[in-house]
Amino acid sequence: MQSRAAGPRTAVIWAVLRAELAAQGRAGLTIVDVGGGTGGFAVPLAEAGHTVTVVDPSPDALAALLRRAADAGVDSRVKGLQGDADSLADLVPEDSADLVLCHAVLEVVDDPGTVASALARTLRPGGAASVLVGNRAAAVLSRAIGGQFKAAQELLAGGGRRFFTADEASALLGQAGLTTEKIHGVRVVADLVPGVVADNDPEALTAFELATAALAPYRDVATQLHLLARR
Repeated sequence: MQSRAAGPRTAVIWAVLRAELAAQGRAGLTIVDVGGGTGGFAVPLAEAGHTVTVVDPSPDALAALLRRAADAGVDSRVKGLQGDADSLADLVPEDSADLVLCHAVLEVVDDPGTVASALARTLRPGGAASVLVGNRAAAVLSRAIGGQFKAAQELLAGGGRRFFTADEASALLGQAGLTTEKIHGVRVVADLVPGVVADNDPEALTAFELATAALAPYRDVATQLHLLARR
């Protein structure tokens, strides 16, 4: 995959995806990107030789996706389908994908459990789901630091389905028939350091993110949690 695909904010996700694609051991995998927008993941995956279907509710985002794919010369391997995650089961055939991406989607849908079940249904047996969710611990700390103490306490007590702990996210996927194999923190410090510092040495920031992504307590305070789960 193109090295340009990974910066400090997404390096951990790309590292997990590259390892999974290598483990599956063949070219031309079938990938579905739920909520994939303008193709930040889809186009580099297509450039690596895979076929990617992006499901997204925004026609503007899908139009931008197709332009981006055409510019990259991979429009024959990228398809856009308009629809939201809740309608995934109606848009994509059962047992059809080797890999499903669902990044920053479960926090905003009406029923995360239904969407998780649709992810599992879309995967072939042995296929993997790449799931990115908002981390409850990071949300609690962010609100507390911002002086929103009541909101922080509500989240601390388990309110707000838009955020997950690692155990909550893993349990949700487990109920859908997916077994979580890996959990990493994404953006451990990338959202905390000043922009001028991040821009000054992005390679060092990326290296730090990769080094801490799987380590407690750093993983546990990252802005997002990335789960790789298997059907």
